[in-house]
Amino acid sequence: MTPGTEATHDGQSAWSLDELLKKMPELKASDLIITAAACPQYKVLGSLQPLGDTKLTPADTEQLARNLMTETQYEKFLADRSIDMSTGIPDVARFRANVFFQRGSIAMAIRMIPFSIPEFQELGLPSIVERFAMRPHGLVLITGPAGTGKSTTMAAMINFINKRKSVHIVCMEDPIEYAHQHGRSIIHQREILSDAHTFSEALRSVFRQAPDVIMVGEMRDIETIRLALQLAETGHLILATFHTHDTTQAITRMVSVFPPHEQEQVYTVLSMVLLGVISQCLIPTADNTRRVLACEVLNVNNAVRNLIREHQTQQIYSVLQTGKAEDMMTMNDSLKDLCDKGLVTDEMAMRRSPRPKELARMLGLDPAAILTDMTH
Repeated sequence: MTPGTEATHDGQSAWSLDELLKKMPELKASDLIITAAACPQYKVLGSLQPLGDTKLTPADTEQLARNLMTETQYEKFLADRSIDMSTGIPDVARFRANVFFQRGSIAMAIRMIPFSIPEFQELGLPSIVERFAMRPHGLVLITGPAGTGKSTTMAAMINFINKRKSVHIVCMEDPIEYAHQHGRSIIHQREILSDAHTFSEALRSVFRQAPDVIMVGEMRDIETIRLALQLAETGHLILATFHTHDTTQAITRMVSVFPPHEQEQVYTVLSMVLLGVISQCLIPTADNTRRVLACEVLNVNNAVRNLIREHQTQQIYSVLQTGKAEDMMTMNDSLKDLCDKGLVTDEMAMRRSPRPKELARMLGLDPAAILTDMTH
């Protein structure tokens, strides 16, 4: 019998969601993809690996989805045609799932989240992230494409604060991923849909909840961004994620969400409240046994504040390049460091670099030859 299936009373095979999820830690898989007309697929180090050769039917995927959801969640899923949610298996892990329709059948993408929250050193985060976490107020953005560990970085920051400060922390997540315990701090975790309808609604109500630190799982719309900026202005520390590929783009995109007549004010507010931006990506190691973090870190100093206020964000990269004394780093700085330590190959670093010609020069490589190789 194919692993992950169990026999039913009539001799047919029925897929067991618990068994499929329990295999993720064994395989060191980050994700499980379930869809009709294909075997269950585990993503290991960024590549899909099929489980067996038995393909799922539309009836299989529907049953697996129903096993994952409550009746209320399933009704909302049918109405909205997709849903985000989380679940857990004792002594195994927690899981974040997105369930959706495709070509008339149900599919799922499920991410594994360990129970334990990693420390900054385990994640490979630079020490300046500790200082961001300990600031009394302001805005810290964690950016990067999907699947680059943004939620894990935010969880590590909340965990760091919880061990060192006696404050009230309110986390707004869709869905809740890492489950925090009260430590020196009190931590409230509000899941969108079950505890609040939207991020913006949760942020509007948080004004009356006496928070000190507020974590926003994702800034998706203008109202959420507007409220996050207001809260940062009024003496709160805001940690939030944003889907951009570098630190400078995070600033320009945040401003561009607003209508033109409001953008001048947004630049001004950002120049006052923004503390830092961390842009992340995860890269397979040279021995292909795990993924390591590369990151770009912008520490907002007076020079950066002036550039934001004057709408000169295109010049921020030059501040990043010369800001090592203030613990800034470009993505290429981080990639070069990983190459120098032998953790990643030059070729992989070049493929992940936002500025490959610059990185080639930093590594002492021929940019023309490297770029030619990358096209083949």
